[in-house]
Amino acid sequence: MQEDIHATMVAIGDRAKQAAGELARTPTEARDAALRAAAAAIREGREAIAAANARDMEAGRAKGLTAAMLDRLHLTDARIEAMAKGLGDIAALPDPVGRPLAEWMRPNGLVIQRVAVPLGVIGIIYESRPNVTADAGGLCLKSGNAAILRGGSESFHSSSAIMECLRKGLAEAGLSADCIQMVPTTDRAAVGEMLRLTGAIDVIVPRGGKSLIERVIAESRIPLFQHLEGICHTYVDGAADLEMARQIVINAKMRRPGICGATETLLVDRNVAGTHLPAIVKDLLEAGCEVRGDRTTEAVDERVLAATEDDWSTEYLDAIISVKVVDGVDEAVAHVNRYGSRHTDAIVTEDAEAAERFLSGVDSAIALHNASTQFADGGEFGMGAEIGISTGKLHARGPVGVEQLCTYKYVVRGAGQVRPG
Repeated sequence: MQEDIHATMVAIGDRAKQAAGELARTPTEARDAALRAAAAAIREGREAIAAANARDMEAGRAKGLTAAMLDRLHLTDARIEAMAKGLGDIAALPDPVGRPLAEWMRPNGLVIQRVAVPLGVIGIIYESRPNVTADAGGLCLKSGNAAILRGGSESFHSSSAIMECLRKGLAEAGLSADCIQMVPTTDRAAVGEMLRLTGAIDVIVPRGGKSLIERVIAESRIPLFQHLEGICHTYVDGAADLEMARQIVINAKMRRPGICGATETLLVDRNVAGTHLPAIVKDLLEAGCEVRGDRTTEAVDERVLAATEDDWSTEYLDAIISVKVVDGVDEAVAHVNRYGSRHTDAIVTEDAEAAERFLSGVDSAIALHNASTQFADGGEFGMGAEIGISTGKLHARGPVGVEQLCTYKYVVRGAGQVRPG
């Protein structure tokens, strides 16, 4: 069986490499046509997708998946439509391939241009979110990259149904089916094989839980776009508007607690602990959120549980939040940089100076002022969709959209120049 998986993955990699070379030369119109056709296929096949998702949901409940994991797995009518719309939005984006990034002329007359080109083959490894199949496949196609998708066993039937729609889109546009391939097995050995395809895959993007990403980081021989955790913070400053703070905090935590942009720790300036903290804590508790706080927060409401040191560095991905009172923006920044994951952190304040101090001080891929951390999303950034969020500092940081899925090359045009001896 291991030999079969090895052979399967090598063959997938070889086909992807071949397709990537062809795709890099494919005109924008063909790639956009494939995306629009795939969007239409998703809308036409929504019943089949929903039926496949129902199988995955039933198996997930039987397996004992948490409510947060089931939420990520579930494809409602609205989420199926969002996938289709996302593909259409990606098609409408400007073509990132071939765009000039810089141009200059040397004294000897050479014209040097830095031009965006596809990365090549992108491998995406993900768990329970079947919508990643459409988002990742669409973004790779738009940016001229071949994609190898390896979804988790929890979402296998849903992802397979979505993959069928992507294949229809490719076929209708006259593009090779090898431009987007899905690993046809749920065997975990396929992940290990994928991480060793150094001659075929140019970058790996893992999307999933901490254990998956830790495994990919430890085993991959291929460069990564990744974030390990989304330990996101919202800091309510001493100059925060109370009503704004209440709305932002409840949205940042409870809109969808299981996503990586959900706030996990709330920091509150001591100067407004008496006025803002009780109302915000009450809002969270009444929304069904478990609150774990420091001693000041515990004193606000008897339902607040005592926070431990581990809570400050925990990604709950659930309706749980840790709350700490701090002495101003500098302590808030220090806390974020010590316990956070360099993902997404927000400040709520009417003080412009405090806002700038926070925004420049936190070492985060995304820093927000007076907005919910749940805006940490490529679609919300106008990227059409995202393949993931990277907290690294090399090549791509923050939401990874079509532009970030390109590298560049230098094109030099001359008129017979030779380099003097």
